[in-house]
Amino acid sequence: MTQPSPTLEGFKVMCRRPSLAFAEIAWRWSFGAAAVAVLAFSVLEFFDTLAVSGRDLFLLRTRHPLLVLKAVLHILKGSAFRAKWVAMLVLIVLSLAWVIVASIGGRATVKRLRSYLRDRGNGMPPSAEGHGAPQQFPLGLNFLRVLLTAATGSAIFGAFILSAAASSAADPSPGGAMLIFTAVALGLGMVWCVLNWLLSISALLAVAERKRTFAAIRSAVDLCCNHTGPVLAAGTWFGLAHLVLFFLVTSVLMFPLAFAGVLPPGIVLGGVILISLLYFAAADFLYVGRMAAYMVIIQCPAEAQGEVPQGSSSFGTALRRLQTDVDPGELILCDT
Repeated sequence: MTQPSPTLEGFKVMCRRPSLAFAEIAWRWSFGAAAVAVLAFSVLEFFDTLAVSGRDLFLLRTRHPLLVLKAVLHILKGSAFRAKWVAMLVLIVLSLAWVIVASIGGRATVKRLRSYLRDRGNGMPPSAEGHGAPQQFPLGLNFLRVLLTAATGSAIFGAFILSAAASSAADPSPGGAMLIFTAVALGLGMVWCVLNWLLSISALLAVAERKRTFAAIRSAVDLCCNHTGPVLAAGTWFGLAHLVLFFLVTSVLMFPLAFAGVLPPGIVLGGVILISLLYFAAADFLYVGRMAAYMVIIQCPAEAQGEVPQGSSSFGTALRRLQTDVDPGELILCDT
């Protein structure tokens, strides 16, 4: 009997259990709101440390672009050191907070998703769930994701500096520098996407199978190697759905921006924010569906490959029963 595909099961979970996606939205958006508040407070506090003279105010009130730029540069002069340390401190605090919040929220979502799939008959038997192992929080894996993102950002910044060196004042070549930077940035972005995707699957395995950090990474690599087809199919279909959603939202965003010169700025900004929030909510729904598809592959690898478990057919069951019912020591007609 052929089982439904993991990708189809993921889309079914999106439609039948929207509470899982709403739970994911709750912790993600709560952290996002807190992060925005911390960033806004830090920026305002930094602005309070800047000294503004009467000359700067006069240049700002002229509203002439060159004069305003000159005033802003004069105000920010000598504050780069403070801005750098404030930015580093805020990023470190937000990164550590994200590691903790993502570990707690992601673990809760995975546990509920796993219970739902098991209740529907798509999960592993209770005896195979590893009750002896302690519950795991994917703190180490989320910390690795933060380090990976920081390393990628630093590498892109270094690529920008190196590409700028390719265009000197004696031999200017802005096109070549831009080409070098774009190629390196795209390559680094692709590497980041692959590694971040692998670490996200590892975090799923860390909670589902109660594995530690490096054991979960090793299991994720084994899963991708042993079940390449289902894993790629689920990632491809949900990736295409996300891409279609992105282009659709981008097209819809053109409507409020087209009326920017007619409608008040507050209405235009509100429309852009509303459409963006709807996009983020739909993206979270797709993320939960993709997690459900991977969970089906993890807990039901035979069904994910389209295999029929031994003994699932009536003929196999009857043959196994016949083998167990016959006594090998009993005489039959030919022995007599």
